[in-house]
Amino acid sequence: MSLPTRLPTPLPGPVPTPAPTGSPTRLSAFMRVRALRRAAGVGMVTAIFLLVALAGLAVAMVSLMTTQQSSAALDEQGARAYQAARAGLEWALWVRLQGASAAPPIALACPGTYNFDLPPNNTLSAFSVTVVCTAAQGVGQRIQIQSTACAPAAAGSVCPNPAPGADYVQRQLQAEL
Repeated sequence: MSLPTRLPTPLPGPVPTPAPTGSPTRLSAFMRVRALRRAAGVGMVTAIFLLVALAGLAVAMVSLMTTQQSSAALDEQGARAYQAARAGLEWALWVRLQGASAAPPIALACPGTYNFDLPPNNTLSAFSVTVVCTAAQGVGQRIQIQSTACAPAAAGSVCPNPAPGADYVQRQLQAEL
């Protein structure tokens, strides 16, 4: 193996400055402090970024939980509204089919509309029911009964509510005799 005859030419660029005079220990301590200060600035920016990112995640989680809870509450109210509408339909069917034999006799006039609130102190007490009886088209004396339950109801326990709010629920059932 032979040694190169020419020395490599230096790359173009800034000319290195000579090292400052002083003890090498003092110089390396100064460089370490300077590097630590530079790293502390980067650490501060990283910490602020992480805090902002975690705060954004926390806000998103709270928003998601709130939406999920309100959706679950409306779903439960929807199931209650269905049961209230079914109670109104069963009342109308009972009155129509058994009312004449009841003591005192009860009659369901067709066509007719009946509005009532469900009994207090139970899970359906917030609901109002509107039962509408109409003569059905076709052969014979067929009738159609439509039961609508809603909460909150309009004034006078009328369903459907013409000005529903955000928490309004309504269910409607029909039967034909």
